[in-house]
Amino acid sequence: MNPTSLPLSRLLGHAAEAVLAVGRGRSLSDALARVPTPARAGTQALSFAVMRELGRARALRRHLVPRTPAPPLEALLCTALALLVQGPASGYDEHTLVDQAVEAAKRQARAASGLVNAVLRRFLRERVACLAAIEADPEARWNHPAWWVERLRQDWPAQWEALLACAQQHPPMTLRVNRRRIDRDTYARQLADAGLPSRLVGEVGLVLDRPRPVEQIPGFAQGLCSVQDLAAQWAAPLLLGAGLPPGARVLDACAAPGGKTAHLLESADLDLLALDSDPDRLQRVGQTLDRLGLQATLKAADARHTAAWWDGRPFDAIVLDAPCSASGIVRRHPDIRWLRRPGDIEALAAVQRELLDALWPLLRPGGHLLYCTCSVFRAEGGAQIDAFLQRHPGARACPAPGHALPVTDNGSLAVVDHDGFYYALIEKPA
Repeated sequence: MNPTSLPLSRLLGHAAEAVLAVGRGRSLSDALARVPTPARAGTQALSFAVMRELGRARALRRHLVPRTPAPPLEALLCTALALLVQGPASGYDEHTLVDQAVEAAKRQARAASGLVNAVLRRFLRERVACLAAIEADPEARWNHPAWWVERLRQDWPAQWEALLACAQQHPPMTLRVNRRRIDRDTYARQLADAGLPSRLVGEVGLVLDRPRPVEQIPGFAQGLCSVQDLAAQWAAPLLLGAGLPPGARVLDACAAPGGKTAHLLESADLDLLALDSDPDRLQRVGQTLDRLGLQATLKAADARHTAAWWDGRPFDAIVLDAPCSASGIVRRHPDIRWLRRPGDIEALAAVQRELLDALWPLLRPGGHLLYCTCSVFRAEGGAQIDAFLQRHPGARACPAPGHALPVTDNGSLAVVDHDGFYYALIEKPA
């Protein structure tokens, strides 16, 4: 954990509020945005650590306190237990954690502090027995909801355990170099000179030796690079590799926050329409393009309702980075697993199907549609595209990565440079 001048009790209190917000269906990013600026970095570090151990912490709370406490108190207990169960890896002495959790409880209600003290000290005394008592609970063992574990097991019989273990790892920080402003080798040397060593990945990617705030990355504000996972950097080369002439008309149908839009424009001269249903998120696309010195037409609209935004001119190519479960980026956003519900996958798959069917008629004959999701669930990837090809005779699947898992094919957990993604490139008959 990064050192902070704020008392740990304050950070624990903010982290518990974030855990409570996630339990009520709000994203961790949204919850952290409400934390006072001086406490935000420390709270984020604690919250991410808690999210990765929340299944075990919830099971321990049920074991140690069978009667469910009031939600704010339960969130604080789970926050403290999630950190205690990590031992030295939490970065804090366990007795300090207990004392500071008690101080945080006093801010809720003085009577609650006695319960927090008793529960946490009991866990320290009976750690082995407590962990043995919850061992059979799949949520506790894997720190994912049981339905999520089962879906992975069915989708990936050889890799499901490695996928769950991978989700507990810290992701790499990967940059995409803006080739319109600097070449990658030159930029890598600039990073090295600034004390930020990196290694080359993909066509224009650099993986930093450790994550840094973007404010510390030389040239970021001047548009020399962007932060983008390696798998997300595959979209532009896949689409452009299909053969697009200069000035080709391209649609990025679900563009926010703008990484794929920007990468396309960094790589080729295109007439690009960036569409997104959320006007606020579309603003971020515009800000990204401005920083990078790029231009596109931006329009806020639901891509499914084509009559409301399409001018009748067909597109040479379409990128559909469809709304999905985000199950492939759970190591980067560890709250996702706790926000999703079992019915979400089928609901999202229905939206993906509607988008595919609505956009296909907008593509010119001989054009290409690139479908992608940051999901490892088959319902949002291979199964979705198999069904699409059956509904649209003549549509042809071109070579593409398909399901790109963040683990090895044989199911072993290895250091992998990319998140979980799915890609399909489909050609429309001429």
